[in-house]
Amino acid sequence: MRRPRLFVKLLLLSCIVFIAYILFVDNSRVENTLSELSVKKGDIFYELGLFADAITLIDANYVREVPADELIYGALDGMVSALDSHSAFLSPEQHKQLKADALGEFGGLGIKVTLRDKILTVISPLEGTPAYKAGIMPGDKIIKINDQSTKDFNLDDAVEALRGQPGTMVKLTIFKDSDQSVKDIEIKRAIIKIESIKYAFMIKDDIGYIKIADFQRHTATDLSKAIKSLIRSGMKRLILDLRNNPGGLLEISVMVCEKFLKKPEIIVSTKGRIEGQNAVFRSRALRAYTNFPIVVIVNKGSASASEIVAGAIRDNKRGLIVGETSFGKGSVQTVIPMKDNSALRLTTSYYYTPSGAIIHEKGIIPDILVPAGAVEQDDGSEEDMEEDAGYEQKIINDTQVNEAINLLNDRERYTTLLAA
Repeated sequence: MRRPRLFVKLLLLSCIVFIAYILFVDNSRVENTLSELSVKKGDIFYELGLFADAITLIDANYVREVPADELIYGALDGMVSALDSHSAFLSPEQHKQLKADALGEFGGLGIKVTLRDKILTVISPLEGTPAYKAGIMPGDKIIKINDQSTKDFNLDDAVEALRGQPGTMVKLTIFKDSDQSVKDIEIKRAIIKIESIKYAFMIKDDIGYIKIADFQRHTATDLSKAIKSLIRSGMKRLILDLRNNPGGLLEISVMVCEKFLKKPEIIVSTKGRIEGQNAVFRSRALRAYTNFPIVVIVNKGSASASEIVAGAIRDNKRGLIVGETSFGKGSVQTVIPMKDNSALRLTTSYYYTPSGAIIHEKGIIPDILVPAGAVEQDDGSEEDMEEDAGYEQKIINDTQVNEAINLLNDRERYTTLLAA
């Protein structure tokens, strides 16, 4: 019975707001009507009366006439962006662009960003992209784009500013935490095509190495092919490198986990405010690769789906994690279309690992913390652009990879940590 009464209240209040806007009623009449509806201060319906007042005052007194949709869109944008850094109001144009982004190819820098403490922050540059080659690092703060301050940017503003026609230049002013310096970096935009399984090779003896750069539609299938190829080459142990992987679709991360976890092991759960947002995702795999040890490598550029995979492998005692604490992007956003083709992108739940640990703003803490080694970034030369020649030689000297190799070679230590 509560929902019909709520609907009636909302319908009546909508009529009041409409009349207030059209007839410029005075505050006392609005308040009297609200009182008749038994609406008290602090109730959402009471507070909506303030919204009616604001619209009335703006329409009557502002220096220029403002179109109604501009007023409402501005109000919606402010209201939703105040919730958290991942929620946003999407205008019809932004909603259309979001759908286009799902095609996976666009002109940009190859960089994933978020708002952390209201500062535009790099989650990770995608490996091999212009941002990666320019030396952009996870945790870098973008304080200006083309000399325009990002102080009041939301995520959609940032994406719009970073993208553009391939071949055009964009200047980023970056604050680097590592040395507390501010640098201007010019980067040429390009068509971004993400190769999900970036590398797969035998790194040492019978240890295989797979680098997943991103989670896309074909990632799980490509991963299966890579594993089978390495097994044919004699792989008996595996390093799964998820560093600088900003994540991707939830269902793809589940499919990746199913390569290593059998039915019905828990992969991840989501918990929200309402029952419909709560879910437990379990492996559906009748067959999985369970006969070789795994070490997963993460860093502060590992986010979202990467954190789901790392947490699921560790919590199910399927493998261990080395590296740095991951980014901590563990929230679920749902895009809800509205009648004018605009939409709300709302955070509706949080991710939890199988052990019940929340990922959001906490990240995945490795079993063995290892600072990043001084592996040189690509310099954009032709040699690097052609299959990244020499990557295998560079990665073997990486401190985190070396720790993963040492851990796999020390069976007693590996077993002890796995059982802990």
